[in-house]
Amino acid sequence: MEKTDLSSAYRRLKSPNIKTKKRALKLIQAAKRKQKGI
Repeated sequence: MEKTDLSSAYRRLKSPNIKTKKRALKLIQAAKRKQKGI
């Protein structure tokens, strides 16, 4: 089970693993969308 907080997601963007990178990107985009909604 991986952490889903923003700092972990940004760290995972540097990963060589493509799937990990894509998951991190989705998390970050979701967080940005949530922030804009407020």
